[in-house]
Amino acid sequence: MKKSKFSEEQVIKILKLQEDGHKVEDICRKYGISSATFYSWRNKYSGMDVQELRRLRSLEEENSRLKKIVANQSLEIDMIKDLLSKKP
Repeated sequence: MKKSKFSEEQVIKILKLQEDGHKVEDICRKYGISSATFYSWRNKYSGMDVQELRRLRSLEEENSRLKKIVANQSLEIDMIKDLLSKKP
């Protein structure tokens, strides 16, 4: 997937412009984005501010780290069960 030239913080600031009363067409023209991009950003980031976005990102990172830990422990448990079942 192509990386956006705008950071998530910049996207939120762009969306705030529309909430402040600027027209979507003017915002899109100013930042060089399509209206479809603007509306997809709005669906994804609506109602968020920068601090909420940072917290969400940190929670997602922690969640993925915890999932890896659980997967590793599950593999270790399976290996131990296999070893114990092979002994007479």
